[in-house]
Amino acid sequence: MAVDLAGIEHVVQIIAQTAVDNETYFGDLDSVVGDGDFGYSLARGFEIVLADWDDLDRTDAATFLQKIAMIITGRIGGTSGPLWGTAFLRAASAIRGQDDLDGVAVLAMLDGAVAGIQARGGAALGDKTLLDSLVPLREAIAAGIADGSTSQEVADAAALAARTSAEATSALQARRGRAAYTGERSIGSPDAGALAVAVIAEQVAAQWSDHLPGLA
Repeated sequence: MAVDLAGIEHVVQIIAQTAVDNETYFGDLDSVVGDGDFGYSLARGFEIVLADWDDLDRTDAATFLQKIAMIITGRIGGTSGPLWGTAFLRAASAIRGQDDLDGVAVLAMLDGAVAGIQARGGAALGDKTLLDSLVPLREAIAAGIADGSTSQEVADAAALAARTSAEATSALQARRGRAAYTGERSIGSPDAGALAVAVIAEQVAAQWSDHLPGLA
């Protein structure tokens, strides 16, 4: 599995558009045990990303991701801005100075994002956060790369892992974020952030080779 700057752009654009398109859905998910602003906050930040799309610095993939991180951190309110912004920033740092982004680089970006979210939010796997979807997604990608799967197969497996794991958060009690204040009442509904990761992963898989047939 390998991607280039065009591939990174393609994925980020899908992430941004999915966040905007699912504003109401993500907000409704968050309103069950949270404050309901997750969808709104995410959409407002990624709207700016899409609005500024043509003017973003594309010197290299790391610079591009860093610019995305700056927009997200500055425009997304609540806890989502720092978490998602840090994820993009750490992903950028992981590939600084690299032109050829192979499978190792892809995993390094994901590892950076996961570590950044953990450091910023103090969450761990099992705390009922987006990590409970993002980490299994990362593991599915690692397994696909090790097996020599095609990029499309890897994307499909990642989406399935993210969806399965996100749905499984319904059985967990929230231990981070506003939902943690609801205690056992948080059990029985999936985490909004985890499901957002799943929805985004599914859109990435569905559109993986739409404009980049060479990545299939």
